[in-house]
Amino acid sequence: MIATRNSRRFKNLEPVTHARLGDLIKWGLTRSPGPWRAVTAPPGPPPQPRVSDMRVTLVGHSTVLVQCAGLNILTDPVWSERVSPVRLAGPRRRRPPGLRLGDLPPIDIVLVSHDHYDHLDVPTLRRLAAHRPRVFTGLGNGRTIGACGLSAREMAWWGEAEHGGAHITFVPAQHFSGRGLSDRDRTLWGGFFVRTDAGSFYFAGDTGWGQFFDDVRRRLGPPRLALLPIGGYKPRWFMSGVHISPAEAVRAHEVLGARTSVAIHYGTFALADEGMDEPEADLEAALEAHRDARFWVVPHGEGRDVPAAAGKARRPASAPDRSR
Repeated sequence: MIATRNSRRFKNLEPVTHARLGDLIKWGLTRSPGPWRAVTAPPGPPPQPRVSDMRVTLVGHSTVLVQCAGLNILTDPVWSERVSPVRLAGPRRRRPPGLRLGDLPPIDIVLVSHDHYDHLDVPTLRRLAAHRPRVFTGLGNGRTIGACGLSAREMAWWGEAEHGGAHITFVPAQHFSGRGLSDRDRTLWGGFFVRTDAGSFYFAGDTGWGQFFDDVRRRLGPPRLALLPIGGYKPRWFMSGVHISPAEAVRAHEVLGARTSVAIHYGTFALADEGMDEPEADLEAALEAHRDARFWVVPHGEGRDVPAAAGKARRPASAPDRSR
């Protein structure tokens, strides 16, 4: 955390140059976005009410339902049609949520990694208030979340909390924050490491590459499950500081020592220049050199039991994604 003379702002652990107006203009003038399409697909079946071991269901983008040790945990829940400060403009959903919000089991914990609109979605949080979950997030986000009728626990990097038998640590990420023109980096971004009786999982949030991946493993141990972003990475000259590529996601899987990783942050909102299918293709190419890595591309709406066995195993072929 860095305190300036006029206000409190936050900085990454490693120097990252924020995009300036000139960079945004350059990107706009030189963009060559890949193709996207509108996907129509029915939602997956309602999840089990409670799971004693560990199960993961990809809803879409960075929204994942992790069920472990009898707890139901949602990451960065977004069910809105657009991720924008206004409803008539901004990035539109290209793929429906993998689960109906009304089909969710009782949600105990919500993890909000940072305040960008594709991660902190006010309309969705208002709908989730009926579940009365406990929300965990970075410093400064409590007011926005509280206005949704939810109770939020704000956390600094490496801060710890307990809820329902889960031990939650807010861990560093390399990114930035802001919901408007004047609030850049006034709230804290990060990821989460959650320990339960069924094992641990790591949710990276949005992040570029950094030394903190090593620090997470060294301080907290290898997770049973890692949720790692693979989208929003092109062009690299513009995105590399704040979004890892699929190849870097595989590297993070190895550095973390994760037993199983699941790809997130792709295929839902067109936020960068890669095409809709490029993250999956680039991930598959990166995994060619890591044949023993268990790194899943889970079809949207499908629940999978997370293997508990220690050690490495050859990754299974992904089930066909019927949402295409």
